Amino acid sequence: MMKMSDVAKLANVSPATVSRVLRQPELVSEETKRKVLGAIKEVNYQPHLIARQFRTKETKIILVVVPDITSPFFSKVLRGIEHTAVENGYQVILGDTENIIEREREYIDLLYQKQVDGMVLLTARSDKTHLEKISNQFPMVLACEYIDGLEIPTVSIDNVSSARKVTEHLIKLGHTKIAHISGPMNVILSRDRFRGYEQAMMSYALNIDSAFIQEGDFSIESGYNQMIKLLSLENAPTGVFVFNDEMALGAIKAVKDSGMKVPEDIGIVGFDNLNIATMFEPYITTIDQPKYEIGKKAMNLLLKLMKGESLQKKRFVLKDELVIRESCGYSRTLNNSTGS
Repeated sequence: MMKMSDVAKLANVSPATVSRVLRQPELVSEETKRKVLGAIKEVNYQPHLIARQFRTKETKIILVVVPDITSPFFSKVLRGIEHTAVENGYQVILGDTENIIEREREYIDLLYQKQVDGMVLLTARSDKTHLEKISNQFPMVLACEYIDGLEIPTVSIDNVSSARKVTEHLIKLGHTKIAHISGPMNVILSRDRFRGYEQAMMSYALNIDSAFIQEGDFSIESGYNQMIKLLSLENAPTGVFVFNDEMALGAIKAVKDSGMKVPEDIGIVGFDNLNIATMFEPYITTIDQPKYEIGKKAMNLLLKLMKGESLQKKRFVLKDELVIRESCGYSRTLNNSTGS
């Protein structure tokens, strides 16, 4: 018996696209629709009767879509989701988009196929209108990432405020030449954390040199490479706010490889409070996100939606915490005292 995957292979499209043609043809271009329908006719594909029956029942499965499964940040968020799901009789399956928007959309299509009862998105790169249309038909919650003005239930921290807070910490330690290694600027979290950095600098009337803004890609390697660029400047910064702890670790290594010291020659702060922040010296000053609580809250909201309950509140902003360690010069500046 021919399968949907056989149709997809013949038409040179994904199985999710075949599913869209069958269930929501208005979302597919005429050319793609023509190819898929031609392939269906050629192989005499018939949707499985059991699958049709299955679509009318509750699956007790929820899907969590992650932008990058290799990122250690998401492990505790996922644990909060899974613990809460299991406690309520649900299983969790993961979808890794690898930061590819089309893959995110294909995972979302699993809702149309009724293969899952609901979805938690830990990434929000798709079009706002598309996400709103889906959420009006199926249970969906956003966590960690978000889109301004979106009516989908969302759980996160205030990234602008958090970035402002950690940048101000560098300023209060006496740094005036502060650079920022950002994440990819097509991601809202990167733009928000840059805004927080910018607000802190402006509120203290500090100049932002355009050369002090370097865009990374979340990885340790990019933190290293962008830090090398900053160190090569004739008027190099004395402090750097880095988008996340992974890139901050790379930045610290770049400073050490250049024959300098952290924090004696340059102060560095990160974001997320990952375990790696205290695995190498100097320990990294960072923003702690309540990762497990974000996952737990997101899953509880999804459970309410799947039960048909209406939510009076759609946006939930959880509390973050500035965790002060020695990478920013805290112990040197404050007589070697220890932060928490």
